[in-house]
Formats: sequence, C-alpha cells, structure tokens
Amino acid sequence: MWEPDPSWRALPGVGGPSSLGLWRAVTPEGAWVVKRLAAPAPGEDHLARDRTHPGYWRREADVALRPGFVAGPGLVAAGFGPVEDDDEGVTVWARERVGHPPTGLQVARSLGRFAGAPHDAPAWASHDLLRRRLDLVEQRGGWRTLARTTLADVTDLLWSRRGHWLDRLAQGPQGRLHGDAVPSNFLATDEDGTVVAVDWQCVGVGPVGTDLGYWSLSSREDFEVLLEAYLDGAVAESAERLDREAVAVAARVTAAYSVLSRAEWALAQAARGEGALAGKFRHPAVAPYLRAVQRQFPQIERLVA
Repeated sequence: MWEPDPSWRALPGVGGPSSLGLWRAVTPEGAWVVKRLAAPAPGEDHLARDRTHPGYWRREADVALRPGFVAGPGLVAAGFGPVEDDDEGVTVWARERVGHPPTGLQVARSLGRFAGAPHDAPAWASHDLLRRRLDLVEQRGGWRTLARTTLADVTDLLWSRRGHWLDRLAQGPQGRLHGDAVPSNFLATDEDGTVVAVDWQCVGVGPVGTDLGYWSLSSREDFEVLLEAYLDGAVAESAERLDREAVAVAARVTAAYSVLSRAEWALAQAARGEGALAGKFRHPAVAPYLRAVQRQFPQIERLVA
C-alpha cells in the first residue's frame, strides 16, 4: 500500500477529486510539492476514466509527462519532476515556486494569452467543462433551492435556457483553459509577466472567455475591467481575429451559471437544518455565496435580457 515518505510535510488542500493529498518534500535537487493521485477501482466512476472529462483521474500526471501544452504563453507550470506509476495510482512531483502573487488584472491578461495562443490539444485535454459541471448540478436536482428564493423567476429562466447558452458558446472561438481559475492556483509572476500556475486537473480546450468568467468570481476588479485585460491578452496571441462579443458572452455565461450553482450548493446544505430558508441567508456559510451572486447581477441581467 502506498504511503508518503515520513520526511514529507503535509500541505493543506487536496487538489482534485482523485487526489489523496499534497506534501512538501526536500531533496538535494531542491524543494518539491508532491501530489498523490488514486486510480479508480475497476467498475468505479467511469467518468474518472474518460480522458476528455474534467474529472479524469490522472490528467495532472499526463500534464507532467507532456508539459508543452501548458508551457505558455500567459500561464506556465511550476516545473515537473518524476512521475511515478504503480498499481494503486500515480505520484507527481512539481517544483515548489515562491513569489509575489499576481494581481487580478495580471491573471486576467495571462488567462487571455493562454486561451488565445495557437495550441495542439493532446488526447487527455478536457472538453465541455461548463456543460459537464452543469450536468452534475442537474443530477442533484438543478437549482431547486434557489427556486424557493426571490430569485426564483430569474433562476428558472436561466436554468431552462442553459442548453441555448451552452450551444452558443460551442459555436464561438475555442482555446486552452486552465479550468480552475482561483487565486490559490496562481503562485507568482515571472519577469515577463507570465503567471506560474498549479493544479492542472481540469486543463483543456473550450470557449475563449471561460476562465475569465470563473476568475471574475474571485477577483476584486470589476468584470468589465477584467474583460478588457483578458481580451488584450487573447488578441495579442491569437493568429486570427477574435470575436470580442463571443468572448464576452462566454465569460458572462460562465460567471452567471457558476455563481448561481455555488449559491445553490450552499443554500442546499443550509436547508437541511431546521428553520425557514430565508432565516439562513445571513449564515456565515451562505452569505458569501449570496453576496457573490449580487456582485454578478450585471452579468445575470445581460443574459436574462
């Protein structure tokens, strides 16, 4: 049975559905972050074995073996070491990178550069990221808890039209996606402005603008300001003229459907307890998600209109 080396120090965070943990290891070659990925058991979770699904279990190992797909421009990996396979899973070594975290605008522009640049997608690149995330929401019953709030009319309309928006995004420009654009995954900025990124579990190909929509949920900057920075990066690297409106729509759709799905999850957890749902809106486990929805009202209103 695989076990971490006793000299390794456990790090917070798991980093993906197939991850068993993260550790910091120090060797004569330097400091490393070691991630352990567990192989699904035979007959267990067929989606984890689908190489194009965002939940594909060993994508980060494949990235480490073929890092050219994530070698910029815009985003780069921290640098990889050994990839150790065994019967139970795979252990991936990555260089530890320490530096000043990038600003929100730096990340937005770097995500744009990453998406706009020409690419050769490997067989293990994820596809249909937002569609598959919404499929999981549908399996849990959709946004049925939000249907009990004053947002019911809006969320019902958006949920019923999700197929329309997903089809529209599929017709727009496609590019590389990091797939999990949150602050903890962007460690530092190189001298040329390139952002060092980690956690490539969901990396793949999808509508240009997807990462920006997801990033807007975490960044302090206004959506429109982030969009301009993202477009600036994407246009600078694209070999063809980008449809700016299509990119903006992809970002808005991703932001709106992601923020509402997060709010649904938080409310659904709170709804299991006793008491009226409205009385739980200010609960510390719920309020941040509702404030995030309020912040994205302009994007939601654009889609409804």
